[in-house]
Amino acid sequence: MSRENEYASVWDAIADTPEQAANLRARADLMRKIAEILKKSQWTQTEAAQRCGVTQPRINDLLRGRVSRFSIDALVNIATRLGHRVRVEVEAA
Repeated sequence: MSRENEYASVWDAIADTPEQAANLRARADLMRKIAEILKKSQWTQTEAAQRCGVTQPRINDLLRGRVSRFSIDALVNIATRLGHRVRVEVEAA
């Protein structure tokens, strides 16, 4: 009887290293927060893109959760353009 691997999160399952998993998790969390801001604003994707300084397809990627298409830098820039500050919190694993 073989036992499947157990992972703490989906990010741990798809990443090759704990560092990659942490990076994916941070990007996903930031994307989720930005998506909440955009949904509350009720802008069209085109309006959101103009305010964020990106293209409409980039907003679509963000809203669809396509984590691999965004760096942390790009997400921080988008959040800042929306008038928000990004804080980083480090805690023991």
